[in-house]
Amino acid sequence: MTEANGAADVATLTFEQARDELMHVVAELEQGAPTLEQSLSLWERGEALANRCDEWLVGARRRLDAARGPAEGDA
Repeated sequence: MTEANGAADVATLTFEQARDELMHVVAELEQGAPTLEQSLSLWERGEALANRCDEWLVGARRRLDAARGPAEGDA
């Protein structure tokens, strides 16, 4: 998988898919990858997955805020 394909791949993941894969990446990093290159690759994938999860959470917050309407005193 190339870096561009990896980023595109992450962009299509649901929150749950990204979270689950991120947990797997963290577990692999904790065990220690055999090479520095593999560790860096895992780290980069983990960063992309964490960003995807954050995108989902920010979107969910916006939807909740919109559903609640203006806060009291915002009139």
